[in-house]
Amino acid sequence: CTVIFTRLATRDLHKPISILFCNLAVSDLFTSFSGFWISMLFITNPDITIFGSKDMLAPYALYTTSILSTIYNLVSIGIERYLAVAESMRTRFRVARNHSIAVVFISWVLAFFLGCLPLMGWNCLQAERSISVLYSPFCVNYLIFIAIPNVVLAFIVPLFTYLRIIIILRKRKLRMQACGQATGTYKSAETQVARTSISIWLLALVSYAPFFAGVIFDATNQRCHADLYPGVYVFRNCTAMLITITCLGNPLLYTLKLRALGAKLKALRCLPANRVRACAI
Repeated sequence: CTVIFTRLATRDLHKPISILFCNLAVSDLFTSFSGFWISMLFITNPDITIFGSKDMLAPYALYTTSILSTIYNLVSIGIERYLAVAESMRTRFRVARNHSIAVVFISWVLAFFLGCLPLMGWNCLQAERSISVLYSPFCVNYLIFIAIPNVVLAFIVPLFTYLRIIIILRKRKLRMQACGQATGTYKSAETQVARTSISIWLLALVSYAPFFAGVIFDATNQRCHADLYPGVYVFRNCTAMLITITCLGNPLLYTLKLRALGAKLKALRCLPANRVRACAI
């Protein structure tokens, strides 16, 4: 919420990348909200989160939608950063605000379509054979259809884009050295991008790899719900906690530089005071 408020209230942050950052915060907010909804259902009626129920379709669909939107946002941010760095090299394409708005719209439409497929009929409320053990009443084939391509997308595309950014910055630094010019700026940028990209990739790996492993286990498991209780469901809850940690880590990695954020919030807080002074004068 702090990221959303800061991005919307500060005019100098109305840039293409800021739109993607703000949309990422919205996706993380939806993920946290849907996770809270599932937690409340577990507290009030634990059996439906284990054995499945029609009541679980809507919260699981919202949870899936928000996770997919987060993944698409992470990929979009990586691509936008790559295009911004490579702009002065070979490509003539420049990311504009309209492009970011279009990406946000397309990512949400795609996330809602894929996430709401169980609400449209692709569920196992009637078919017991292919029902998911961890996420009943979802079907195992639906989870495989959703998890495998999107998790691979979350791992491969950011890794490729940030590696390309580091390579471009290194080439520019070597070119500056060959011309006998100072390279401190490029060295600092290269170090910062390397640290950030490694953190982003590790956070995605730690967050989504257990969920991916759970889907693979779901696909290969032949036992019923009662035989797997409680150990497997503790693992499922841990994967949900890791995804929530991703929602907390994304603002820290992408937007919440504490000093800069403090300065922005201080400036925003001073605006009403300045208006009061102006009116008094």
